[in-house]
Amino acid sequence: MMILKMNFTSVAVCKNTIFIFLLFQISFNSILIQIRFSNDSRRLVDDDTQADSPSPGVELVRDDQHVVMSNGIVSIRLTVPGGAVTNITYNGSDNLLLPEDKEADRGHWNIVWNTTERGKIIDNLEGTSYKVIVQNENQTEISFTRTWTVGSSNAPLNVDKRFVMLRDSPGFYSYTVLERLKGWPVFDLQNGRMVFKLDGTKFDYMAMSDVRQRYMPTSEDRENGEKLEYKEAVLLTNPSNPDFKGEVDDKYLYSCDNKDNKVHGWVSSNLSSGFWMITPSNEFRSGGPLKQDLTSHVGPTVLSVFISTHYAGVDLALKFESQEYWKKVLGPVFIYLNSDASAKTNPSVLWSDAKKRMLKEVASWPYSFPNSKEFVKSEQRGALSGQLLVQDRFVHKKPVPASSSYVGLAPPGKAGSWQFESKGYQFWTQTDEDGSFSIKNVTAGNYSLFAWVPGFVGDYKHASDITITPGSDIQTTNLVFDAPRNGPTLWELGIPDRSAAEFFIPDPDSRFKIHQYKQPVEKFRQYGLWARYGELYPQKDLIFTIGCSNYSQDWFFSQVTRNVGGQYVGTTWQILFDLKNVDKTGNYTLQLALASIHYAELQVRWNNPKSAPHFTTGVIGKDNAIARHGIRGLYRFYTIPVQGSSLLVGTNTIFLTQTQINSPFIEVMYDYIRLEGPTVSH
Repeated sequence: MMILKMNFTSVAVCKNTIFIFLLFQISFNSILIQIRFSNDSRRLVDDDTQADSPSPGVELVRDDQHVVMSNGIVSIRLTVPGGAVTNITYNGSDNLLLPEDKEADRGHWNIVWNTTERGKIIDNLEGTSYKVIVQNENQTEISFTRTWTVGSSNAPLNVDKRFVMLRDSPGFYSYTVLERLKGWPVFDLQNGRMVFKLDGTKFDYMAMSDVRQRYMPTSEDRENGEKLEYKEAVLLTNPSNPDFKGEVDDKYLYSCDNKDNKVHGWVSSNLSSGFWMITPSNEFRSGGPLKQDLTSHVGPTVLSVFISTHYAGVDLALKFESQEYWKKVLGPVFIYLNSDASAKTNPSVLWSDAKKRMLKEVASWPYSFPNSKEFVKSEQRGALSGQLLVQDRFVHKKPVPASSSYVGLAPPGKAGSWQFESKGYQFWTQTDEDGSFSIKNVTAGNYSLFAWVPGFVGDYKHASDITITPGSDIQTTNLVFDAPRNGPTLWELGIPDRSAAEFFIPDPDSRFKIHQYKQPVEKFRQYGLWARYGELYPQKDLIFTIGCSNYSQDWFFSQVTRNVGGQYVGTTWQILFDLKNVDKTGNYTLQLALASIHYAELQVRWNNPKSAPHFTTGVIGKDNAIARHGIRGLYRFYTIPVQGSSLLVGTNTIFLTQTQINSPFIEVMYDYIRLEGPTVSH
């Protein structure tokens, strides 16, 4: 008979965890059993762990060239010391990544950078050193680092890539710390992202919103299709699924605003499993809440984009000077895997589950588990709250609540500079009905307080900068956005919402088949709409008459070039309006807000198309929104003075001329236009 002797040796109690250590002595061997109870919600252990199937905890196994992290649910294999993900398995599956790709290209971080001498360079940020940061049954965190040295052909950055796996978690986390030291070579950083290339024989359904989700064409369908006006767009001529014939595949069809880009991914209907990219915070992304970027697309490919020039151009690239120091933490993001037997016939069920998991991750931000000292934990952050009012003295006698406004903290700059900000962190929220807002979990630092209000032109910036310190909770008062206004409205065109979506958007060319989603997607998300303008206006350009025309039917959503005999030429649009009286000595105002502009020059003339322009933007913009099926890029706002002597009693005409030629993608997207009467006290 075996006799068990049990002795209590210690009891340790701490804030979040209680460990009870029991020492069992069996014959000559002793076994230490640790029973763990956790009430820390930020560790995000799986709620559905079965009690009769004890979790093995997180294990780490290393050989000469690879390391494997596994927790009994998910297993990932990475190269050593490079830190590329070569294999991902879920609940005992085969590798979910594309096996034909090189190991370094299946799952990796990368950047696109350039110098004046070398042009664009793609750098997969491969590590040269590997280190275990934390290793126990509840959490493992590993690091792949690279230190830049003089003469290296790599981007002049120190790199620390981290991968984290938690016990009972159906996925893993990853984040990267990038650092540039003073005196290092000057360069631009245009793109920074994490990429996973999935096995196309397994994954067939993609979802990135409640509406935009579908069974997808394959990479082979693209290879066999017809290349269109740019390489990303392919007409499917002989797809494996005949229902897709005539559709256009283009990764930009699945772009998304940062504010909405929290979860997207792919489903394998055969395996009834999903692979999702969850981004719980936008604080480390460039360009603010309205910046658009890629999500998932044919490959199958899953991205998390942190830095990019999409829908903005080089204005959003990080441009480093010689003596500039810079450091930034990108992430963590969560790669989530799920399964449901019903996904074989209803893959959307996994999308619904992924959204729930996303909400759980968002609620747990900032995470408590990352071990890099560069990642700022909750107790090291501060908060800001207040109420924003908006004043338009020709609409309301007193300031009114700025409901549904976007309010944010971003690195100091002039009003609207947050659109161009990539180097620092941004923290945004939306006001409630009475204009109240609360911005939580802000990292310590000096910020400008910015806002923009739907329904009003221009940008708000608080008069003084705000300093956030660890644990601070700042209450702001008397925040009033005095919206740009010089006189009463004589007429207006559009809705001031930083978008051209309210204007006329045509159907695409009948050659291109529109994919039938369960619900219609935004109409601007179609290929080739730029060419429709010339078909609708083959001889003369657009003329819009105030009081007669309807902007949703008669104002084309983008002023583009027109193809005349194989040459793309500039266009001149006209706005006709009547004035019963004109103050010839008065000062009128044209408020002009642009939603996007791409390699264009907009000239404004009054009543004489051949006169010198009264106003010009100059050649500006690299948004490329219309080619990428967008409805906005960078917002630009102009207050243009108009002398009363330029106006007529009776019919007047504003000539809006876009001068640039030789490309179908030159564009001006208008947000809103308003003519104001003479400046008066009110």
